[in-house]
Amino acid sequence: MQVPNNEKKILLHSCCAPCSCAILQSMIESGLKPTVYFYNPNISPREEYEHRKQEVVRYVQKMNIPFVDADYEADRWLETTKGHEEDAERGARCTLCFEMRLGKTAAYAAENGFKVFSTSLGISRWKDLEQVSRAGRRVAFLFPGIVFWEHNWRLMGGQAQMEKITREEKFYRQNYCGCIYSLRESIKRSLSKPSMVNPLDTK
Repeated sequence: MQVPNNEKKILLHSCCAPCSCAILQSMIESGLKPTVYFYNPNISPREEYEHRKQEVVRYVQKMNIPFVDADYEADRWLETTKGHEEDAERGARCTLCFEMRLGKTAAYAAENGFKVFSTSLGISRWKDLEQVSRAGRRVAFLFPGIVFWEHNWRLMGGQAQMEKITREEKFYRQNYCGCIYSLRESIKRSLSKPSMVNPLDTK
């Protein structure tokens, strides 16, 4: 595992426990010292946010990994993405969302002695990995001396390990990205699926 500048101390932005678990395990096994930074003001409703956060907390406590709980700031996220309510997923709204979340992660890294930060966002097959990486590079540019680690966590069995740990830990598995707009799309997809009708049923 080649970390920029051979750094050992890593700030990992975590979006949820399933996406973070295999990454954290790999870091620990490689002798790295991760700190988890949880900043996801996009997640809606608040109950969903708290549920996802507590699953991350449960895992990092088990692994003895430091955890930083950032502010929720849902109103700020809505203002940041205003005008992009109808964007498709992987569109401009997602870019704004990634840059907001990773920007605050980079700022925390700069203020607290981290030289390298990364994110769990890119491990999911539902995300555009390059879109996530571009956001990370752009915000890192704003903080001299801070590097965004673009490691592709999907490789070398990363996703399979993610699934394995998620099953073992019985993590909560969300069925939408997090924001109210992705929830809307998830509901639309669910409603558009043909219902299963028993051909033996008669009226």
